[in-house]
Amino acid sequence: MVAFLSLRDAVAECVRDGDTVAMEGFTHLIPFAAGHEVIRQGRRDLTLVRMTPDLMYDQMIGMGCARKLIFSWGGNPGVGSLHRLRDAVERGWPHPLELEEHSHAAMANAYAAGAAGMPCAIFRGYLGTDLPEYNPNIRFIECPFTGERLAAIPSIRPDVAIIHAQRADRQGNVLIEGIVGVQKEAVLAAKRALVTVEEIVDDLQAPSPNSVILPHWTITAIAEVPGGARPSYAHGYYKRDNAFYTAWDGISRDRDTFLAWMREHVLEAEPGSPLGWRV
Repeated sequence: MVAFLSLRDAVAECVRDGDTVAMEGFTHLIPFAAGHEVIRQGRRDLTLVRMTPDLMYDQMIGMGCARKLIFSWGGNPGVGSLHRLRDAVERGWPHPLELEEHSHAAMANAYAAGAAGMPCAIFRGYLGTDLPEYNPNIRFIECPFTGERLAAIPSIRPDVAIIHAQRADRQGNVLIEGIVGVQKEAVLAAKRALVTVEEIVDDLQAPSPNSVILPHWTITAIAEVPGGARPSYAHGYYKRDNAFYTAWDGISRDRDTFLAWMREHVLEAEPGSPLGWRV
């Protein structure tokens, strides 16, 4: 049965040292508040999975949470590099970071395969590229029916998936609206699922055409965290804080500036507080 918990208790219940953690949300509904609580609780040796790691994973990597990153693109959208990610890869600070890079299509197929309980994903892709030379988890097989050469990679089956959504009802059903990425697949593929939501309601209301309802039996814990996706946006609730994405480039370039910002706005902030985004 789904548990309704505080953000602190939900992270303590769902996220453990050494876990493979998928925190998904495509351009919006990025679970920043949950990521900050993972940092506050000092989780270590995590394998972080995300199709498009951006500022949240930059912060988690810079604070020493991650051992490995499985991803398909990484950057500060519309701005440039992730400087804490680059520092970990290029200089081993705060410690070395292992990378496993894929294409978007591969990641989406791997989540879908994990949700289906399959050991690997098989799809058309990677032909004519050099990424298989650098990623030993990209293999090729021959279709037994057509002889076609197909790509195969391990399915993604996280220990825990963490997402942010607009609403949950009191039975634990969750509504996601707007741009939908692979949140559904990540939740269905994971052993445990933590969802932060803008609000808990009696009625989820009529969903829009582009929406997903996750039934309560797919969820481990729900935490009500208004503003839990900031500085990304939540469709129908608040806009993207574009100024912060620009400001992060300067904050994250220098280790001491980064650590001071994280100490003030994350480590010493109340769980779920949006005040940390005032720069």
